[in-house]
Amino acid sequence: MRQVSEVLRLRAEGLSLRQIGRSLGIGVTTAHEYLWRASAAGLEWPLPEGLDAEELEARLFRLEESGPHTTRPEPDWLEVHKELRRGKHVTLRLLWLEYRRERPEGWGYTQFCVRYRRWQGRQDVVMRQEHPAGERVFVDFCGDTVPVTDPETGEVYEAQIFVAVLGASGYLYAEAVRRQDLESWLGLHVRALEFFGGVTRVLVPDNLKAGVTKACWYEPELNPSYLELARYYGTVILPTRPRHPRDKVLAFDCTSSAGFDTSGLGALIVEPVVC
Repeated sequence: MRQVSEVLRLRAEGLSLRQIGRSLGIGVTTAHEYLWRASAAGLEWPLPEGLDAEELEARLFRLEESGPHTTRPEPDWLEVHKELRRGKHVTLRLLWLEYRRERPEGWGYTQFCVRYRRWQGRQDVVMRQEHPAGERVFVDFCGDTVPVTDPETGEVYEAQIFVAVLGASGYLYAEAVRRQDLESWLGLHVRALEFFGGVTRVLVPDNLKAGVTKACWYEPELNPSYLELARYYGTVILPTRPRHPRDKVLAFDCTSSAGFDTSGLGALIVEPVVC
């Protein structure tokens, strides 16, 4: 159930949208949308006596679910889908902002995402990948690099961005390093597992030469040092299949998330994000 009543209560107490979002764990855009819907429905805090959560939900969101009767402009979902696939750093939020600039009366960000996923589910029927908690962590390097200046020498080098993401929750660890060599690869795994506070049953890397010397689904040839690391932690390495991008779709989504506007990257460890 949406936290509409709490948003209205906190707003009435003078909290800003950002403070409300932090308090309730929702986005600023979502809080703004709830306030807008309540205002459109003529509701404010305190709510009328006898108005329970279900009725409040119905008053604010029934029109949205009525489909063709809504007056809100529907985005061209095919174009949205093409744009997401076209650019490495194109996200749903960026496309939503562009949509709202052109259509100020359009859907809020939450419904924009919900409707896109609903449309997408009707277009591409594939088996959903579900990963039990603690089963897998996907590891990979982002395609893009980040310019980093050495504070001591002034040297500028292109740092490589490593990401590790838990399959069940999408909890993400990211770190920038100088090279994609074996020493860096192993050290990144150690620090990622320390960050997560545990070891999953399976490590799923892409077929990076530092970890997988011969890519093969049936008998991949692993780097001996990488294999020794797996034995030390009591885990298993299961590389993705060559030319099967769906095997690493979660890692790909998160490398796209970590491939944000890197011009402002100041710390080597990126704040954990959800994909």
